[in-house]
Amino acid sequence: MAGHSKWANIRHRKAAQDAKRGKIFTKMIREIVVAAKSGGPNVEDNPALRAIVDKALTANMKRDTIDKAIARGAGNNDADNYDAITYEGYAPGGVAVLVECLTDNRNRTVSEVRHAFSKRGGNLGTDGSVAYLFNRVGQLFFIDTDPESLMEAALEAGADDVIEHEDSIEVRTAFTDFMAVKEGLVAAGFQPEHADVTQLPATLVSLDDAAQDKVIALIDMLDDLDDVQNVYTNADL
Repeated sequence: MAGHSKWANIRHRKAAQDAKRGKIFTKMIREIVVAAKSGGPNVEDNPALRAIVDKALTANMKRDTIDKAIARGAGNNDADNYDAITYEGYAPGGVAVLVECLTDNRNRTVSEVRHAFSKRGGNLGTDGSVAYLFNRVGQLFFIDTDPESLMEAALEAGADDVIEHEDSIEVRTAFTDFMAVKEGLVAAGFQPEHADVTQLPATLVSLDDAAQDKVIALIDMLDDLDDVQNVYTNADL
């Protein structure tokens, strides 16, 4: 169990998202609607819906708001027909970027994403240009937890790996096992400080301060777009 500190970066990201809580909630609601529409409104039978509902509850979204979003997804409202699209590109410094979107207008979304890349010194790539550099995994971070006890419980729950960082312990899972592992750990008395399915880069690109600022500016501009759900990079920020 060894690794670099990641919890400080997670906390910084969460603080930035908390400052934009209204927009974050709007994106979560859209994801709930899509998950309910594609897999049905029963949380127990729909892993994707269960995961986003759990994430929304953790972010303190009201249960009534969640239930209304599920009901929208279970209905036949054509206005809720969203397409899931992932755009790939490069930020300054050769940093790979994945942009996951949910959109009801592909032309609008690609135009806005391309504009963000162009304005912030990057460029939009073709399908497959950077996706191979990332792996979809589940991550759960714990602080102030006994490493040995957590490792035993995590492996028992079906986790792939347990990594001890400077200020946190990370439990890593296959993305398909994420909810089962999380529920197993919570049942064993381990409450994660942060848990999500993410796109994890195989390797990281080191940047100087100027390049980091440019990459962060691109990430922030993409995050501000209504149709963008998640932005991932292989920058070592």
